[in-house]
Amino acid sequence: MKKMLPWMITILLAITLIFITVAVLFPTLFPKDDTAAAVNSVEMRHLTADQMVEVTSEITGIKTNLADPDYIVLMNFAFQLDTKKSKEEFDKIKDIKIKPIILKTLADTKPEDLKGANGKDQLSAKLINLINKTLTEGKLTQIEITDFLLATT
Repeated sequence: MKKMLPWMITILLAITLIFITVAVLFPTLFPKDDTAAAVNSVEMRHLTADQMVEVTSEITGIKTNLADPDYIVLMNFAFQLDTKKSKEEFDKIKDIKIKPIILKTLADTKPEDLKGANGKDQLSAKLINLINKTLTEGKLTQIEITDFLLATT
């Protein structure tokens, strides 16, 4: 029994150190990604068409250069919010707060970042994160790109 005691203590210490190491390194190894969080935070509620219209706002005619000045983009967006009250607030500030956020984000976006569905999803996730910071009432749950044209100048 005396010969087994040091081995048992060593094994218990090793297991304890492994758990402590995992607990400390877990946030470092698996950081919380804001882009993925925005996409995953979208509530998958089943809304009727009338309910969707009540909580959806549109911004059309966004036309700007991208980070590469040789490219221009023309986009329309549909923004789905969580409540009618948050949609009303969104509508009040969409020209003075939301549109500039979209323009600044597109100005920092490279044309290759918008290629394919994944590029558009990443843009939507980035916009959700930025716009939700400006809303005081409710939150933005989803952005759909309803029209997209990328062209060279």
